[in-house]
Amino acid sequence: MPLPFAQKRELYVDQTVHSSRWKAFWDKGGWWRAILLTVLYMAIYLGAGLVIGTAAGDQVVAEDIFRTPQSVFVGLTLSLIVGSVALAAFVYSVKWFKPLFAPQPVKGSWWMWVAPFFLLAAIVLRFLGINYSSYQASVVVITLLTGLLIGFAEEILTRGIVVKMLRDSGKSEWVVMVLSSLVFALMHSANALSGMPILTVLLTIVFTFGFGICMYLTLRVTGNLIWPMILHALYDPTLFLSTGGIDQAAAGPQSPLVLMAGPANMVYILIAVVALIVVRGRAQRSPLAVPAAL
Repeated sequence: MPLPFAQKRELYVDQTVHSSRWKAFWDKGGWWRAILLTVLYMAIYLGAGLVIGTAAGDQVVAEDIFRTPQSVFVGLTLSLIVGSVALAAFVYSVKWFKPLFAPQPVKGSWWMWVAPFFLLAAIVLRFLGINYSSYQASVVVITLLTGLLIGFAEEILTRGIVVKMLRDSGKSEWVVMVLSSLVFALMHSANALSGMPILTVLLTIVFTFGFGICMYLTLRVTGNLIWPMILHALYDPTLFLSTGGIDQAAAGPQSPLVLMAGPANMVYILIAVVALIVVRGRAQRSPLAVPAAL
């Protein structure tokens, strides 16, 4: 039986008020809201991985996840689909798609171009140096497509949502850079849950912190979130396929081109050190912005 008009109107008003409160809560920004959202995302992402592993874990080749397309899809892609959908739903619910992909409010300096340059150089070297004959063609395709999900999810969260929240609360660009990169790095501590040695996890956190700062510099100097997404979407799958694993060093002989890309990790850390010294500035806040949170 259809609801009377008065009840429909009351229901609509309740939903509108609830939606407005939800948006207003996140619009206040602040570091603790950024961390809260990251924790919620990681819970969804890791929870999805646990459920998928329980239901279809026999499809994953534990000692070599890139051996079959089913192994890649079940072991890596599916949980990223869940995480990406969750993040997209959140951004849609708070109406942030437009501001996240708008031109950056703080322009980058010329020297920041070193970050995307060295990121792209490593991508090209690895792409040309991958031993494609060691993989099924379908594995290469699905790994590259999975990279799109990685680029979307990790960048819209850390260089998009987290950066926006920190700027909305009035933080300086140095703080925005450091905290967003730290959040990105600490997300990779979840590797410990898969049995990765603690020392390797710590080294991964150090590297991803430097990588995160390079992605922040890319965001600043290119002026739009789409470019860090694209670079990240290309970087991870070429790294996976050139090393044969996730967040691990390659075993066995490698192409000279891949070996040339090897020092990139140290270059990113060096760029990060320079950025920690020289990055300054603060995004100009709108006069209509919500008062700053903690």
